[in-house]
Amino acid sequence: MKNVELLAPAGDLERLKMAFHYGADAVYLGGKKFSLRANAKNLTNEELKEAAYIARTLNKSLYITVNILFHNDDLEGLDEYLKYLDTIGITGVISSDIVVIKKIRELNLNLNVVLSTQSSTLNYGAVMFWKSLGVKRVVLAREASREDVKRIIDETGIEVETFIHGAMCTSISGKCVLSNYLTNRDSNRGGCVQACRWCFKNKDNPEFTMTSKDLNMVSNIKDMIELGVASFKVEGRMRSSYYIATVILAYRKMIDKVMNGTLTEDETKYYLNVLNRCANRDSKPQFYNNPTTEEDEYWLGRNEVTNKDFLGIVLDYDEETHIATIEQRNYFEPGTVAQIFGPEIDTFDYTIGKIYDEEMNEIEVANHPQMIVKLEIINKVYKDDIIRLKVFDKIA
Repeated sequence: MKNVELLAPAGDLERLKMAFHYGADAVYLGGKKFSLRANAKNLTNEELKEAAYIARTLNKSLYITVNILFHNDDLEGLDEYLKYLDTIGITGVISSDIVVIKKIRELNLNLNVVLSTQSSTLNYGAVMFWKSLGVKRVVLAREASREDVKRIIDETGIEVETFIHGAMCTSISGKCVLSNYLTNRDSNRGGCVQACRWCFKNKDNPEFTMTSKDLNMVSNIKDMIELGVASFKVEGRMRSSYYIATVILAYRKMIDKVMNGTLTEDETKYYLNVLNRCANRDSKPQFYNNPTTEEDEYWLGRNEVTNKDFLGIVLDYDEETHIATIEQRNYFEPGTVAQIFGPEIDTFDYTIGKIYDEEMNEIEVANHPQMIVKLEIINKVYKDDIIRLKVFDKIA
């Protein structure tokens, strides 16, 4: 089997570093202009340059989104922006508008073009058209079935990228106008308000919604690798560092275990539980194996209670004293049963003992957001390892 790229989202430099640290082969992110997810923090030009340097230093890939649907006014400054991206050494740009592809060719830039999922590509004929314009990789619409994916790979020979985890769109990928209609914020120019997740009232049912459950491809990883998918994409440029670390590490371990033939059914179930818990939303393979049904969507309301599993992140560890310096994220106290995970350790259970402040004075609880505390942890841990509430027995 040919290895597959694991592609992570990042809304800022902190999350880019976390994605790479937890096993991503590549990261995609946006600048301040021309990028969907306008509500994400996004990066300045100088930050994009730093991101490109970090990626090169780690021998990783970096893709910049230039993926809005351009109106006339949006074209201002596009040439200069593309030229700038060409100078900082990124892997490529993600775009769906033909004007970007043409500009890159006209300006003789050394930028690979990845066709965004916003183009709603579902057939090999369309892929061949984009390939003829110089597109190097196509991100298929989330609605692509297994047979769609297979035939496109077989017929075109182009690199195919597919989403494997994250939010779905109620409309076909890239074609939603609901946000624009209801709020005058254009989802195709980065302003989506996710109106599909609102609760709509009517006389028969006050809890009516129309949102899709999230996507996960946990059960299909091996099959997709065997089909020849080039890149597995995780959605979520507005997600937290905790979410990125959890999701990327889970898929990193699954991909590696598939490649060496050691992924078990129990491990697959464990990763699925961890991923569903992380997002607080149900998730499904959606269109991949079968047409979707009402089981793949929320119609009559939903319960998305935010959990407080993320207890803290390791800032430092003293191997002589076994004292770890922790940045607290959610309430914990002595006796709290937790797990610690990270890219360089095997996940292990840990019952929190005495808690100390920065001066090693014992305190009763850690209850102030992002307070710095110290814990004795016998097992060696590393910077950016994460402490979470124990909810499932550990498998990996």
